[in-house]
Amino acid sequence: MRTHLTKAQIKVISEEDETILLSAIDTAISEAKGYLGAYDRGRIFGARGEERSAFLVSIVKDMATFHFLKLCNYGADLDFRTFLYQRAIDWLKQVQRGQVEPDLPRPDEDGDGEPDGGLFLYGSNPRRTHHF
Repeated sequence: MRTHLTKAQIKVISEEDETILLSAIDTAISEAKGYLGAYDRGRIFGARGEERSAFLVSIVKDMATFHFLKLCNYGADLDFRTFLYQRAIDWLKQVQRGQVEPDLPRPDEDGDGEPDGGLFLYGSNPRRTHHF
């Protein structure tokens, strides 16, 4: 989280209780997983180091920062953090709708090296009503 908050901000907001920050991170991860149902969430969120998607890590950090800053806005621009949080949610919704194709692994339960199933999107145009 040091890329998103200073050490002093973390210390003051958490009152030196690390579990508060960890709870915000867990909340953000859980929230992000909800949007990535079509992907192999176990591999995505279990990856370490260079295997992780840098952009997804940044998005989850934005979300975690928002959840953490809800406690207090000490030295933080809450409007800016709210903007970043909403941007993160919007990106996850685009992924969910299939408008963005992130470089994330898809489930491969049978182990054949190919993603299982496909991504099926459905929907329709808004209903039209004509008045005469």
